[in-house]
Amino acid sequence: MAIEPTNRGTVKRSTVVLIALLAAFVYLLFHIFIIQTVKFSKYQDKVINQMTTESSIKASRGTIYDCNGAIMATNVTAYRVFISPRGIAQAENRNRVDSFFFKDRFGISEDEKESGLTHTEFVAQGLSKILGVDYEKVIEQTTYTSYLDRTIARDVDAELAEKVRLFISENNLQDEVYLEAVETRYYPYSSLASSVIGFTTSDGVGIYGLELQYNKDLSGTDGKYVTARDSSGKEMPYEYELYIPSQDGYNITTTIDVAMQAVLEKHLNATLQESGAVNRACAIIIDVETFAIKAMATAPGFDLNDPWTLDEYFNLELSVGGYEVGSDEYEALKKQLLQKMWSNKAIGESYIPGSTFKILTTAMGLSEGVVSTNTGFICNGYEHFTGVGKVHCYKTTGHGPITLGGGLQQSCNVVFMNTGLALGKTRFIKYFGSLGFTEKTGIDLPGESGSIFNLQSELDLAIYAFGQNFNVTPLQQICAVAAVANGGTLMTPYLVSQVTDDGGNVIYSHTPEVKRQVISESVCREVAKILEEGVAGDGGAKNAYVAGYRVAAKTGTSEKKDSSNIPIDVERYVVSTVGFAPADNPKYAVLLIVDEPTNAPLYGSTIAAPYVGKVFEEILPMANIEPEYSEEEAKSLSVTVPDYSSAKWWAPETVKNYAEKLGFEVEIIGNGPVVTSQIPEAGTKVLLSGAKLILYTGDETPEDTVIVPNVKGKTAAAANQILINAGLNIKIEGSKYYYEGGAATVLSQSIESGVAVPKGTVITVNFGYYEEGKLE
Repeated sequence: MAIEPTNRGTVKRSTVVLIALLAAFVYLLFHIFIIQTVKFSKYQDKVINQMTTESSIKASRGTIYDCNGAIMATNVTAYRVFISPRGIAQAENRNRVDSFFFKDRFGISEDEKESGLTHTEFVAQGLSKILGVDYEKVIEQTTYTSYLDRTIARDVDAELAEKVRLFISENNLQDEVYLEAVETRYYPYSSLASSVIGFTTSDGVGIYGLELQYNKDLSGTDGKYVTARDSSGKEMPYEYELYIPSQDGYNITTTIDVAMQAVLEKHLNATLQESGAVNRACAIIIDVETFAIKAMATAPGFDLNDPWTLDEYFNLELSVGGYEVGSDEYEALKKQLLQKMWSNKAIGESYIPGSTFKILTTAMGLSEGVVSTNTGFICNGYEHFTGVGKVHCYKTTGHGPITLGGGLQQSCNVVFMNTGLALGKTRFIKYFGSLGFTEKTGIDLPGESGSIFNLQSELDLAIYAFGQNFNVTPLQQICAVAAVANGGTLMTPYLVSQVTDDGGNVIYSHTPEVKRQVISESVCREVAKILEEGVAGDGGAKNAYVAGYRVAAKTGTSEKKDSSNIPIDVERYVVSTVGFAPADNPKYAVLLIVDEPTNAPLYGSTIAAPYVGKVFEEILPMANIEPEYSEEEAKSLSVTVPDYSSAKWWAPETVKNYAEKLGFEVEIIGNGPVVTSQIPEAGTKVLLSGAKLILYTGDETPEDTVIVPNVKGKTAAAANQILINAGLNIKIEGSKYYYEGGAATVLSQSIESGVAVPKGTVITVNFGYYEEGKLE
């Protein structure tokens, strides 16, 4: 047979195909080589990720302590409830198959059978009812079948978690609904020091205050646990595990003293309420020797355990906004108010310090020798500036002849205008910076603001010298005053003294940081003496007087202005008082500021000074500083009422005899054999002069009531007589020499007039001085 010649076209096509096959083979071989070598780790990770699940092991967040070891922030166990969308979907499919073939659904609880719902609807409804979450949101989570789990609720307490656990077991939902025990942040003191401590997100990340500032230290490092799973998300039968333990966060010890913090907040909230302030209030207690912050508060505070809920103060502001609930404008205002509620007014806002700054102008003038304590001035009520006109003293009629010391005590603007001009712009600005007003203090808190200061002319200098037309932060102001109190040394304020691990090992320890010596010790002693004599005598800060203690203090009232230093349309004021004690050996300084009070009189001397005095009265004994009473002070001291109702073996007449020997006027009510109750209660303090003691016997109870009279504005003698005549007892607090019948009058009473109270009830009255027209 003849062999047909090979078609050249066929050969050519075959060759091309062969070459193409060889090229493809080489290409595949090359990529296999790359995968096995260069990209081996990448594809290995992909495979492992597809067949493994990585579970985070949450590190325990560190504890925050006060200076005495009281826990201010810690962790408690809560639960996360989550579902397996894939597990629910698979159970739903099984139910359909069971119903189709067997007309029943095996393994399904009776409750579900009777519900008439699909399996998914039954699970969603059950979780919605137990946890109080929206049913539609639960249904939505079940649709994410590509996810291993979806969270339904966080921070679930133990009681609800147990209900979820029963729901799971009773309805065979072990592969569909899960409980995970997790730690959640808890603040034992609720709102105490809220703007300082701050809070965390639901994931445990600090977002405000110390929780944010020290988040890295507190957070620790999460661990992880890796296990092999099949396509359904179940653990595979062979072992593939990796365990990396978590490292718990460090603990921090603060300088805050919870007892002092509670005292400060009690009095700050009281003056906020009484003054009707519309822009909050703030206060600080600082240790002048170290600049450790012992207490810092913004009023009103907020609940650290529920920080996303507006308190009553801000809820009122939200309600008067005029927006429809749920509208975009409503939600925007709510968000704005939350931010304001959380903010720390003591460091994040600035204010015009007013006459409290005169302390520092005095120190500058004495340091430079341009004035002495006895330098004389003439105050005619104003100072004239060419081209501007008159700049007035608060006392428009003038103080007449007055010394520098008297000018500080009486807060004479003319004295300080002349002192500032004698210093000159260059020296004034130098001291302003040296005292820390041109820089942030460096406190270990986020959100610190700075001052607003622009001294250009001699007029600016004269006005700045008495504390007007510039802004500083409350923290800057108290640090500068604390420097005067401690002998002239400016330091860095701080809130955390130590960082430790759970074993007690010290990771970090704070050493008080000196910035610079600004004022000499001798000048500081002169300034302290002037201030103390003003409080103890007839100075503007005499309402800060505390019996038994030497207090140095200065009040201030400043008119709020816009950014151009122009007064705003409606007169609004910031009132304040700053002081330190004991004046001869200072330990603590206190600053209290009330922003935009609305209840007259709107002066620092009447709104802030009495509460600064009350703070000193309570915190100085905490530092083991005992009061030393003069003979005059001792005459006005209150006495503690003994406990006569526990003397079951004494006849009422015997009790009466003992009480009368102590100076009480005694009334026995009832015919019983022993005293069963008494008013005032045991432990109550009352002014002994005219004190009444009501003893109840037998079945008699304190039902005899009297109406509390109004004693506001009355002198001590008048108030005492009015209350005694009404059958009530009196306890006196406040300014010195109120018992001598001077100008001191009742500023407030503990129970308002018109209220019916049991006979013998103690009415605490606070005395102070108020001079009409004194803008201080």
